[in-house]
Amino acid sequence: MSFVARLLSRFTAWVARTEDALWPHVRRMGARLRGARDWLWPKLRAIGWKRGLLALPISALAWLYFATLPPSPPDFDDLKAEWKASDAWIYDRNGALLDEVRVDFTMRRLAWMPLDQMGEPLRAAVIHAEDRRFASHGGVDLLALGSSIRTRIEGGRARGASTITMQLAAFLAPEIARPGARGWRDKLRQMRAAWALESKWDKDEILEAYLNFAPFRGEAQGVSAGAVTLFGKAPAKLDPREAAVMAALLPDPAASPGRVAARACRQLGEADCTTIEAIAANIAARGRMKAQDPDLAPHLAGKLLSEPGMRVKTTIDPRVQLAATQALRHQLQGLGPTRVRDGAVVVVDNASGEVLAYVGGVGLGSTASDVDGADAARQAGSTLKPFLYAQLIERKWLTAASILDDSPVQLDTASGLYVPRNYDNAFLGPVSVRRALANSLNVPAVRALLLDGVQDFRDRLWDLGYNGLEGDGAYYGFSLALGSAEVTLLEQANAYRTLANGGRWSALKLRAEDTGGEPRQVIDAAAAWIVGDILSDPSARAGTFGVDSALRLPFWAAAKTGTSKGMRDNWCVGFSDRYTVAVWVGNLEGDSMRSVSGTSGAAPVWRDVMVALHAGKPGAAPPRPKGVAPLRVTFASANEPARSEWFIAGTGQTTLAPAPEFSRRPRITNPASGSVYAYDPDIPPDRQSLGVQVTGAVAGYTLSLDGRAIQGSPDGLQLPMLPGSHLLALHDEGGRKVDQVRFTVR
Repeated sequence: MSFVARLLSRFTAWVARTEDALWPHVRRMGARLRGARDWLWPKLRAIGWKRGLLALPISALAWLYFATLPPSPPDFDDLKAEWKASDAWIYDRNGALLDEVRVDFTMRRLAWMPLDQMGEPLRAAVIHAEDRRFASHGGVDLLALGSSIRTRIEGGRARGASTITMQLAAFLAPEIARPGARGWRDKLRQMRAAWALESKWDKDEILEAYLNFAPFRGEAQGVSAGAVTLFGKAPAKLDPREAAVMAALLPDPAASPGRVAARACRQLGEADCTTIEAIAANIAARGRMKAQDPDLAPHLAGKLLSEPGMRVKTTIDPRVQLAATQALRHQLQGLGPTRVRDGAVVVVDNASGEVLAYVGGVGLGSTASDVDGADAARQAGSTLKPFLYAQLIERKWLTAASILDDSPVQLDTASGLYVPRNYDNAFLGPVSVRRALANSLNVPAVRALLLDGVQDFRDRLWDLGYNGLEGDGAYYGFSLALGSAEVTLLEQANAYRTLANGGRWSALKLRAEDTGGEPRQVIDAAAAWIVGDILSDPSARAGTFGVDSALRLPFWAAAKTGTSKGMRDNWCVGFSDRYTVAVWVGNLEGDSMRSVSGTSGAAPVWRDVMVALHAGKPGAAPPRPKGVAPLRVTFASANEPARSEWFIAGTGQTTLAPAPEFSRRPRITNPASGSVYAYDPDIPPDRQSLGVQVTGAVAGYTLSLDGRAIQGSPDGLQLPMLPGSHLLALHDEGGRKVDQVRFTVR
């Protein structure tokens, strides 16, 4: 067998070995080559030396076939399914667009647009400009190709002969038309890819895919992004001149306005190109893409959208969202950026837990407008006090009529003495719980925390959804009663919604598909109702807020304000029978506000939103739960008039007066619960101890430390400084625990 015969035999054998891994038409070609060999070989042997000359063209054609083999075309439906827009969208509860966020910054493209939504002027302009025989050719326009070759032979400037199908093939497989590599081999691959597309897709599918992939000015890809970026409108709304300008950009998206106008004018055949020149000159204007964005909930969009092409339906009510935005904008404009720059509003439906409004900020004079004020952790101020009193009322350790001492107090802490003060630096002496909470008095709240225990209060806040409180009670100390912990507006809204729902807590719903989970009882229903009654009592808060503050509405509503240390944050959170509204104003960069108080900052926004929510249907007081009864009380020492007060069954008192010394329950006054003490390694251990002080008659009482009894009289004992957390308890004659404190030695 001659060399040519051996070469041909090896080639056909190679085709046979690899045909299972190649495309079906390659296998067919292999079979044809084997058949050609069987038919041709006897004839080549018969003609002798001429057989070598005949084998060379066959080998060349085979090599050319495989060298220009195009990539297999994708399925049209699969291509649409895999399409990823650069943006993501959120929608309101009715399915209307609220906001969009760009997530992918490699290119700008919107959702896949069907051909029938692109508008006839644009489709016609593109076909006229790029491929006039698109409907009749099979992927390659042989007439245009022949004309281009003839022009090149004659020395003229050849016009492009790429069809829409060929361009689409290059979009789908960029390697066959990569810049700098457009030789004859790449051109043949592109032509074969176009034929393959035409054999698999229909013309409408080809044109639809092309118009979605085609690049336009800048980073815009596809007619959706192109039309919105260039003209601020959807493709279907383009007029013929605008459509011609878009089509004129296809050969060179970066072309100057003059070249684009000239090309569009030639396509339309207009004698006067003035209008087209004006349109082309204006396509460089910025901001049109953003102009199509409703921009109604940008911070919520940033919170919920993370992947390109995401579409999230939310629980937002557009009317409530607009009302909350307008109320906040109006208040910030009135205060002015020199006093306060930022604010946020959250509105929640009490029954369902759906977030009806989520306003993370409104811009204006903000220097941190991208920060989400509704989900940013800020100091809570006095807004945590209702939950402290609710826990004590629930435990029946306090009632709404119980007397607390509003007088100077000093408490030992690891960093020195803690000396809480009221907002106005004044003290009222003995005050009832109702008056202390309604007027947001600090010293009584700290005294209440000493009774409750810092750790227990911290645990209650955690159960209410304040999950940013990751430290234990000792970490926050006594200042937790005054809101030193950082919380978010969303957490605030849901915690107060728990009060509105009789102490039942469940998760909020931001997305339409959120379930919220089963409600769980966190606060006793009776205690929650009594605290709500205090927060709705305009007479009780008149001493601090006046009788006609922004907190007083023409219907039943409960509210609490709060201001953080250094006037950095101002809150107003409250609820009616149907809605909870939480408002924060402040400066997101952390600098102090100027001349803003609890009722002049957030409260007016809360009032405006509440009034808008209840237009036509005022809020009603919630029904009184079982186990809560009224009782007429008088006060012997507190500067408060007699009144009817609410009590949990078994806690009612008709007269509130200081208890005689002999009747007061002994209590541990030192060490104070939550205190942290430092052990000094340079001082001998026998010279370091912690003195115990107990008030009241303690004859027969005993102490225990971490569960172990301590011998000796409870008052005046000296405890060794043992590193760690310790529980000191006081027991009566029968061994019953009557008081306990937890302290730490470091």
